[in-house]
Amino acid sequence: MKLGLSLGYWGARPPEGVPELIATAEELGFDSVWTAEAYGSDALTPLAWYGSRTSRVRLGTSIIQMSARTPTATAMAAMTMDHLTGGRFVLGLGASGPQVVEGWYGQPYPKPLARTREYVEILRRAFAREVVTFDGDHYTVPHPGGSGLGKPLRSLLHPVRTDLPILLAAEGPKNVTLAAEIGDGWLPLFYSPFDDAHYRAALAEGFARPGARRTASDFEVVTIVNVEIDDDVEAAANRIRPHLALYIGGMGARGVNFHYDVFARMGFEAECAKIQDLYLAGRKDEAAAAVPLSLVEKIALVGPREKIADEFAAWESSMLTTLLVSGTTDTLRTVAEIAGTVA
Repeated sequence: MKLGLSLGYWGARPPEGVPELIATAEELGFDSVWTAEAYGSDALTPLAWYGSRTSRVRLGTSIIQMSARTPTATAMAAMTMDHLTGGRFVLGLGASGPQVVEGWYGQPYPKPLARTREYVEILRRAFAREVVTFDGDHYTVPHPGGSGLGKPLRSLLHPVRTDLPILLAAEGPKNVTLAAEIGDGWLPLFYSPFDDAHYRAALAEGFARPGARRTASDFEVVTIVNVEIDDDVEAAANRIRPHLALYIGGMGARGVNFHYDVFARMGFEAECAKIQDLYLAGRKDEAAAAVPLSLVEKIALVGPREKIADEFAAWESSMLTTLLVSGTTDTLRTVAEIAGTVA
């Protein structure tokens, strides 16, 4: 299992100290650096800016939202990044959720699996420098109608890699199966090495489908694992609880919250219902306090260094190929020492 640095997306303004974090990660032998986007900062611009200061690490998006760009626009960006990085770019894609897709991008959300399948197929045709034509239920290239002057085109840019890796973000079993079938890897959110039997089954189903692109042996699984080092376990967990309360209680809508469903599948359905009720009632502090330590410990590493070192073995023996860490340079050094990856 390799280590990666997660930079995420920005809040109200650009975070400080990012160049130092990236330099430390590269020095410590981290494999990769990843950015994200929600509805503020985009994923590609910071990755290109900060990535220009690196020489070895892979540079990935975790994730680019499909509704933000047409498939060919994403292909252009991915191929450009691959040239700028000398073949070190990893394209992480996700469908996001209806609130962002429809509320921010003004795009339709229904049938995200079918939409993802078409999107990825167009990407692969563009990477291969085919003349791109596509007649799908969700994407049609060239556009029918309009001026009537549209014509099929191939990329002017010759790609560094025609097999540029595409990793798909997925939480529900059907989405995970699709990632195994058509992707080069999977980007889970809130993965737990203690409750992954349903994920293993979903991946196995995808690998077994006719024409599946990868097998379990050459498929990437990359996820963020929150690490909070503190002699007081509860104090460490408290630094993660508001984030979990937001995702369980405030992301999506009641009855349509994929993050809620992830924890419910782990056996925390009653706790999730309480957290969501409190959060949607505006009682965010109480919602955070309602997140049990046992839930935090399913998906994060919290507490003294010795406790984290003991629990790290479960992650090393899991299906993860890359564990993404965020935090201070001291956190990165501690995790690298525990993992034994210091260059």
